[in-house]
Amino acid sequence: MSLSVKDALHKRISTRAFLDKPVTETELRALIDDARFAASGGNLQPWKVVAVAGEARQRVMDAVSKKLAENPFDDEAQFPVYPEKLWEPYRTRRYELGEDMYALMGVPREDKAARLNWLMQNYQFFGAPVGLFFLIDERMNPNQWAHLGMFMMSLALAAQERGLATCFQEAWTPHCKTVGRALGVESPDQVYCGMAIGYADPDAAVNQLRSKRAPVDEIARFEGF
Repeated sequence: MSLSVKDALHKRISTRAFLDKPVTETELRALIDDARFAASGGNLQPWKVVAVAGEARQRVMDAVSKKLAENPFDDEAQFPVYPEKLWEPYRTRRYELGEDMYALMGVPREDKAARLNWLMQNYQFFGAPVGLFFLIDERMNPNQWAHLGMFMMSLALAAQERGLATCFQEAWTPHCKTVGRALGVESPDQVYCGMAIGYADPDAAVNQLRSKRAPVDEIARFEGF
């Protein structure tokens, strides 16, 4: 039985541990076929996606691993993932998510090495057999970036319906040019971010993480009712 949209929204999480179980091209094509119906202002459909598995997946991981070894602080992104000096309530939301995640994994704050090692798992797709990279024409404006986000979310919900798990990965964003070269992406297209996709490991502690969400009255205002 298919999930309702409500169920898919509530059950989708950022999965950070995957089973060693392949995802086929046929399955991916079906997800993308559904996601392409995401809303798009003016029907521009300003999105492209590159799926990597096997040798192609390894090639991207190797390229970013080499970059990290040579210059770990080099940021290739057009703009930072987060604003500088994040303010409230956003700073607390981000802080609490990280602390909740490491608590589930039994990693204390003072164990910097363990936390760094976990961060590096991003660049292994957390063990997922497939990685997706989302591209957009560099000439597009913030409106089209928003539409790309709607496409990405639509794909994640389509995956949830089919029993697949995903993790949006902006960790790839600071290395977008390196990823682009590894994938043969040519200007004016640019890589935005990645997504790990596969089958969730139900026994992994990190997959029990559920991020706290602000209540409706904190994020919405109703007038004229």
